[in-house]
Amino acid sequence: MTRPIELWYWPTPNGWKVSIALEEMGLSYEMKPVNIGAGEQFAPAFQAISPNGRMPAIVDPDGPDGLPLSIFESGAILQYLGAKTGLFYPHDLRGKAEVDQWLFWQVGGLGPMAGQAHHFRQYAPAIDPDQRHLAYGVRRYTNEVNRLYGVMDRRLADREYLAGAYSIADMAAWPWVLPSHQGQDLDDFPHLKAWHERVGARPAVIKGRALGEDLRKNLAASGKAAEEARKLLFGQRSR
Repeated sequence: MTRPIELWYWPTPNGWKVSIALEEMGLSYEMKPVNIGAGEQFAPAFQAISPNGRMPAIVDPDGPDGLPLSIFESGAILQYLGAKTGLFYPHDLRGKAEVDQWLFWQVGGLGPMAGQAHHFRQYAPAIDPDQRHLAYGVRRYTNEVNRLYGVMDRRLADREYLAGAYSIADMAAWPWVLPSHQGQDLDDFPHLKAWHERVGARPAVIKGRALGEDLRKNLAASGKAAEEARKLLFGQRSR
């Protein structure tokens, strides 16, 4: 009997990528919450799985050789799950390359740039209320997310999904399209908007996106708990 995959997770866009993939692929999994606002990502047990101290991570108790396998980095996890199941990740080199380039576009571009937009637009004002200190960061990353939305909009003008058929590339990108947090209007990007609605209507996406929703906290809130969480998340240095 196949044992469930351990999903070390917190409900954020990077976490949603993997919960969505597990749901789409019909894999049995068990959520292991990693409260990043309480510093649980620094626990030795978690860092043995994720040396970078970031979630998500997985442990597959039934790895390729029958032994447990742990994987960190969301893109690597998606590739592994796609290869393991043979789902949403092509077998041929041409198709695989098509998916890989959009997957890496997300992990190297859309995710980091959108994350910075979130930081400067939502969280930084609670850390430094002087908008003069934040204006450049807000403008820089809001504009870059706008550019990346444009890349997706052009790509989706003549196809339903980023790499042809629905794939792990779409699962990676969809959670990071959060226009209300990023100063964007999806009506300016009609092909992207249609794709976002199409992917978001999938039952597995709805279920994966909802995983652990009750655990989420507002890191932009006032109060000591939110302040301590921001210090943990945004003040990290080599330990």
